[in-house]
Amino acid sequence: MYKSIIIGTGPAGLTAAIYMARANLNPLVIEGPQPGGQLTTTTEVENFPGFPDGILGSELMDNMRKQAQRFGAEFRTGWITSVDLSQKPFTLKVEGHGELKAESIIVSTGASARYLGIPGEQENIGRGVSTCATCDGFFFRGKKIIVVGGGDSAMEEAHFLTRFASEVVLVHRREELRASKIMQDRARSNPKITWSLNRAPLEVLAGERGVTGLKVWNNETGQEEIIETDGIFIAIGHTPNTGFLAGQLPTDEQGYLLVHPGTTETDIPGVFACGDVQDHRYRQAISAAGTGCMAALDAERYLEGIPAEEVLTL
Repeated sequence: MYKSIIIGTGPAGLTAAIYMARANLNPLVIEGPQPGGQLTTTTEVENFPGFPDGILGSELMDNMRKQAQRFGAEFRTGWITSVDLSQKPFTLKVEGHGELKAESIIVSTGASARYLGIPGEQENIGRGVSTCATCDGFFFRGKKIIVVGGGDSAMEEAHFLTRFASEVVLVHRREELRASKIMQDRARSNPKITWSLNRAPLEVLAGERGVTGLKVWNNETGQEEIIETDGIFIAIGHTPNTGFLAGQLPTDEQGYLLVHPGTTETDIPGVFACGDVQDHRYRQAISAAGTGCMAALDAERYLEGIPAEEVLTL
């Protein structure tokens, strides 16, 4: 029996672990096959406070893990095969570790960026392929880059990247965009954004120094084309990692977990959600870490038996 089990080891989960461990609650942290979350796929992190010269994403996550372990957090690696939130204590079945029980659970499993699934894409992540404009845009100052996508997030990323790039080419497989009219109008009025519509991405091209181009299929001419570029930003959405919950917690229309406004509390008392699994707006390491702190404090007060409505008076 654990006081609290934290599921996920990105910035949110590890921050929650640090706070829970410092409160002598000895949390158990379940990490999946990609410890550290999406940040481990980023090379240099320059926007996390406290590191004026930047820090590698993997190093930042490793430091957070060591900090949580220093205060007494326990870590186990394995897939969660099932979760039962219908009665207390809550029950988790973890591959290789059997059945685990907890008085509280913090879900911090994040959201996975959707990829195109084309040759050259995965092997060039961090070498010119990215899914986060605010994380990596700075590295493409004065360069030509491509944004792939046709929704609001693609328009927003393209507009943001014009702060750094000399040119942003927006590639979409159809002529029509899914983005709202206001976002389309904003992108079309930006002189740095050019358009390559009706073009389906086929392959990411790269050399020794990284990405050099994107091979596409022109649906109008029925021929292959190569768009030269220094970087490719994939903006086709994210998928929150909630499948293991089997629908036991309410979500929004995009699948993100719903929490009570201003808290990390879900509809099930004792179950909390933090980080990108409940945040489709910001998706930043620092904001995820902030909600990890909130989840730990919410869980600590829950375990102490303090009613949620009394927290505001503390």
